[in-house]
Amino acid sequence: MFLAHPVGQPVHEILAADDAKGVSWLDLVEPNEDEIRLAEAVTGLTLPRRAALEEIESSSRHYRRGDVIYLSMPLVRVIDGRLTAWPVGMIVSPDRLITLRYSSYTAFETMSRDLASNDADFALSDVPELTIHLLETIVNRLADILENDGHTLDTISRTVFAPKRPNRHVRNANILRQTLRELGESGDLTSSIRESLLGVDRIGMYLGDARYFEFREALQTRLRILGRDVASLNDYVAQMTVKVQFLLDATLGFISIDQNDGMKLLTVVSFVGITPTLLAGIFGMNFKVMPELEWHYGYYYALCLMLASVLLPLFVFWRRGWFGDRST
Repeated sequence: MFLAHPVGQPVHEILAADDAKGVSWLDLVEPNEDEIRLAEAVTGLTLPRRAALEEIESSSRHYRRGDVIYLSMPLVRVIDGRLTAWPVGMIVSPDRLITLRYSSYTAFETMSRDLASNDADFALSDVPELTIHLLETIVNRLADILENDGHTLDTISRTVFAPKRPNRHVRNANILRQTLRELGESGDLTSSIRESLLGVDRIGMYLGDARYFEFREALQTRLRILGRDVASLNDYVAQMTVKVQFLLDATLGFISIDQNDGMKLLTVVSFVGITPTLLAGIFGMNFKVMPELEWHYGYYYALCLMLASVLLPLFVFWRRGWFGDRST
């Protein structure tokens, strides 16, 4: 789609050049080639294609052609717990801001509502204002995602270090598997947000170095504030990365403990089964010279001896805490 976001009016689709008159923000959402060509005809600019937006070198993500600045960055998106990251392009010309994106984003929808309501303390029709406001909205959205991810990690932490863990090993194993999945998803999300923040930070630094806002002290101040916000979020991301690694190590440690408990159980079963088998073998030999062979209580004596050989090791292993819960 090729959308126009006029100030104080609802967003509408651009089907002809007249639909874009007087609009400062033009937005290409999952555009096809025809829509890109229409945007080029409307703006008189050559717009980058998706392959160009996905380039990772800085010279391909930030460059200037005359008085037009071309910017791109990867932007993370989380919907229903599913993580994706798509390239986003921003073309800043003297009279228009053109964005290219291949997915819907909450930050862009928020920006569109701000324009439609014109509820802001600055002129959203001004291209530099639009550019800075869009970057600020993206950072705010990334901060919200990080906050939600932080709450998820807190929940995982309470699960991993729960005071009373389930006694059923199968249930316990399922919980640990689910915990590993959630930690993996959180780690992926944190890494993607770091890339998005890095993209915003580089764009902010490029705009400052390019002196695009050289005579706009207020915008320069907002760029510096934006840089500080990104730096603080990067510190938070680093803290979350450490926490993810810590919880991952703890979860793997609990898995090792459960595996050791399983080996202990196998040891108990093996030991308990070996001794009565040995006794049964001895008393089943039927040698001629065997004191218990013609003893009236020999059969019951052998059964009681085998039962004792089962119960005594079980008691010893229980006292050592190898199985069961002595606290109950």
